[in-house]
Amino acid sequence: MNDKQLLDLESKYCSWGDTVHYAKQLNIFKEAEGIYLYDTNGVEYLDLQMWYSAANFGYKNKRLNEALKKQIDTLPQLACQYLHEEKIQLATKIAQDIEKKFGVKGRVHFNVGGAQAIEDAIKVVRNHTGKIPMFAFMGGYHGRTLAATAITSSYRYREHYGHFSDRAHFVPYPYRFRCTCVEKKEDCCNLSCLKPFEKMFESEYYSVLNPKNNSCEYGAFFVEPVQATGGYIVPPMNYFKALKKILDKHNVLFVADEIQMGFFRTGKLWSIEHFGVVPDIIVFGKALTNGLNPISGIWAREELISPDVFGPGMTHSTFSSNPLGTAAGLAVMELIEESNFEVDVPKKGAYFLNQLKALQKKYPQIGDVDGLGLALRIEICQKDGFTPNRELTDAIMNIGLKGELTAGGKKRGLILDIGGYYKNVFTLAPSLYMTEKEIDLGVALFEEALQKALG
Repeated sequence: MNDKQLLDLESKYCSWGDTVHYAKQLNIFKEAEGIYLYDTNGVEYLDLQMWYSAANFGYKNKRLNEALKKQIDTLPQLACQYLHEEKIQLATKIAQDIEKKFGVKGRVHFNVGGAQAIEDAIKVVRNHTGKIPMFAFMGGYHGRTLAATAITSSYRYREHYGHFSDRAHFVPYPYRFRCTCVEKKEDCCNLSCLKPFEKMFESEYYSVLNPKNNSCEYGAFFVEPVQATGGYIVPPMNYFKALKKILDKHNVLFVADEIQMGFFRTGKLWSIEHFGVVPDIIVFGKALTNGLNPISGIWAREELISPDVFGPGMTHSTFSSNPLGTAAGLAVMELIEESNFEVDVPKKGAYFLNQLKALQKKYPQIGDVDGLGLALRIEICQKDGFTPNRELTDAIMNIGLKGELTAGGKKRGLILDIGGYYKNVFTLAPSLYMTEKEIDLGVALFEEALQKALG
């Protein structure tokens, strides 16, 4: 079938409940390799979002694909009530890595997708604390199951599904480019945005604490160390230390959502490593399997998840810890152990960020660029460099999807993902193997799309 026939069928028989129709330009892709996607006409698209940071290690990664193929021919299926070697080894590698870095013993529990792992983390918190309400950040995104939606700040995701009695209490995230604190200074943060949250614990009449027994109504704070869908926002490096001090004082658990930022997206295996705090629970997914037969999971402190308190059947999913996923995940962990991502990713990220800053000087519509490792942001604004410009952002994205850019000497496309509070931020998550030459090409393609959008 040609593209027109396929798109006609899609319009009649495919649900539009997912994100395909966010863009005006509808593309059908046929192949993928490295950092490129190829449409049915063979046009090459440089991918700067890598499946929302699920394919950190590149499309069609030979080593990871071979691990999956081998597992298909040995143990392709197994009910999760039984054990297999890859599950045990993968859980061990993750738990031992966390114990080495944070000095805390814990266990790993697998599921299928990121939202399901968030659900498991919520169950662990509720089981341990007996508390239903949670804290979460404005701009945070934790998934679209009902429980995950309850701690995701966008009302749009809840609007059609009735009242959420367990909706989280949402706290402003330290978003420096759009900081509203009167004490704001250029390149300076005194954590003024944290003071209203800290004040909530001063009196029982501020709604969250009984000071007579130090009992907080909220069981945990679900945190993206670097906000993902919110626009790849990097907080001040001292922010989470100050937040964790407040939470520890009142026995509120700290849950780090690493679903999009884990597995060296930021230059560390876990993005929370940058901020000097020890989490109680870590949630992971996406890049654990490089997007191959995905699995997700949580790591939790021993006292939260030991068999004595979180026994068989406390949570379950038919495809959790499936052998194809654990084999791919184990291959990813072995690849990481043999690589130098902790040096390479920050180096490439700094190079990419410098290129973007040079571009920012040329175009006042680029209000902010920032990043941590290879998690980078470009915030598109009006000519004043601050007022959000969603229309220009959409135009740039759709121009990239047309596949008619010519930077680099041939016809190409550009894959960009949009996030941010005002849907005006390009969230860049390229392959960790992206070269400086490919970074240069990506910047050139982006500039060409920007110029076309500006007319």
